[in-house]
Amino acid sequence: METSVELVGLASAAAARLIDLLATDGWAAVKSSVLSLWRSAHPERVEEELRDARDELLEARQAGNDQELQGMLVAEWQARLVRLMATRPDAVDELRALFGTAPRDAGVTEQQISGSMTLEAHVRGGDAFQAGRDMTVTRGGQA
Repeated sequence: METSVELVGLASAAAARLIDLLATDGWAAVKSSVLSLWRSAHPERVEEELRDARDELLEARQAGNDQELQGMLVAEWQARLVRLMATRPDAVDELRALFGTAPRDAGVTEQQISGSMTLEAHVRGGDAFQAGRDMTVTRGGQA
């Protein structure tokens, strides 16, 4: 049985992929599969919300300021996917099949997450440490 942390990780990766696909020409090909996840919970409303999100994202991309909106959309759809999995546990496997996110094997420490990330730091008189994944900072011989 999967933990809530694993399900949130799945929702996060799936939401990032969903938003990435939303603004591409490939969206039409996966749209019906995405909507089928919500087949028992107002798919028409979800379709309208996805259409609105797509329109907003495409408009923001044309204006060149889509990074913040994309992050907000990922967070919004991550929460929706978590709620969906809570009410429909069978959606977990569908979500994995749709977005290609396989469960982590026991003993495997590598994890692949797809999506986009923007890191920005403005530092004066100090240090900034940023990483897209694991990071160890060693100072004075101690980690």
